[in-house]
Amino acid sequence: MYASRMNNLPPYLFARIDEMKDEQQKKGVDIIDLGVGDPDLPTPPHIVEALCNAAKDPENHHYPSYAGMPAYRNAVAGWYKKRFGISLDPGKEVVALMGSKDGIAHIAEAFVNPGDYVLAPSPGYPVYRTGTLFAEGRVHEMSLLRENNFVPVLADIPKNIVKAARLMYVNYPNNPTAAVAPEGFYKEVVDFAADNDIIVVSDNAYSEIAYDGYLAPSFLETRGAMEVGIEMHSLSKTYNMTGWRIGMAVGNADVIAGLGRVKTNVDSGVFNAVQHAAIAALSGPQDCVKEACRIYEERRDVLIGGLRSLGFDVPFPKATFYVWLPVKDCMAFAGKLLNEAGIVVTPGVGFGSSGEGYVRFAITRPVARIQEAITRMRGMRL
Repeated sequence: MYASRMNNLPPYLFARIDEMKDEQQKKGVDIIDLGVGDPDLPTPPHIVEALCNAAKDPENHHYPSYAGMPAYRNAVAGWYKKRFGISLDPGKEVVALMGSKDGIAHIAEAFVNPGDYVLAPSPGYPVYRTGTLFAEGRVHEMSLLRENNFVPVLADIPKNIVKAARLMYVNYPNNPTAAVAPEGFYKEVVDFAADNDIIVVSDNAYSEIAYDGYLAPSFLETRGAMEVGIEMHSLSKTYNMTGWRIGMAVGNADVIAGLGRVKTNVDSGVFNAVQHAAIAALSGPQDCVKEACRIYEERRDVLIGGLRSLGFDVPFPKATFYVWLPVKDCMAFAGKLLNEAGIVVTPGVGFGSSGEGYVRFAITRPVARIQEAITRMRGMRL
């Protein structure tokens, strides 16, 4: 019944977690969901107001621009200039996305031929793999190991695979490990890509969720980066807009054009009213972002303090709203937490083979619920 390519696709990790959670809820279990990274904080009021006003305007009820409204692309370019010091041509180096997942899922279709390799971090966002498989490419997992600070060792990639590679994904601040890019890493990536004719796709969706004074860079700040790649970004995490589906791809004009060509054939763009709301987010006051980070930092401290009191060795992450906890068997640990304590966490192996031995906690629930989770865990034999 299904096309043969469907046989290569694993069940989407978070869909399966939802099924398991539903099974427990039907039994009356009070679930504490620390699994999926969906912010519980509301979208800031000025953004909601901008949407409401734009939705009332009949001019916004028609098909939107495929690439995004000029005003939205200008706002993206302005935000990148202010935040990272990067100058972008809004007409050629910016394209609107329905969230960064949209761009990540489609970029391989523009540049990967059947049998080509895509270099993807493991553990990593599952869509790096599935987007590659839809394009009939092959995935080479770049292992992110604790002893290497969860950064891939590019010299370890076999030369025959490098020769056959077309795309390379990098993601810092990192999902799921919460690692940040060390100084000099992006320069190494740029040189590697230039030497081997590989397109770099930087997934920078978590750059604004940072703590302890840390300021995450953009890959495109590195000299030569604009010649070898692009960056995907999203308003989902920064402004609590996961359900709104709005983001952007920026960078090399030729790569942006290729992605845009795919998108014009598979979707009709982002609702203009949502783009107006995104303009309000990018161009308006950023106090809401600072406040969200303050809340997440408090939650981070409570969760890690609790986990350490239980005997776990876990560091304080500088960014993202994830905690990457080392365990003996990730599936067994996650299953035990769900079945015995009603706590949902994400098993690391769902992010790739190198995710075995870890589970991911998302600090997207209030402090009281995190404290309750620790209390429940304290009553277990872990």
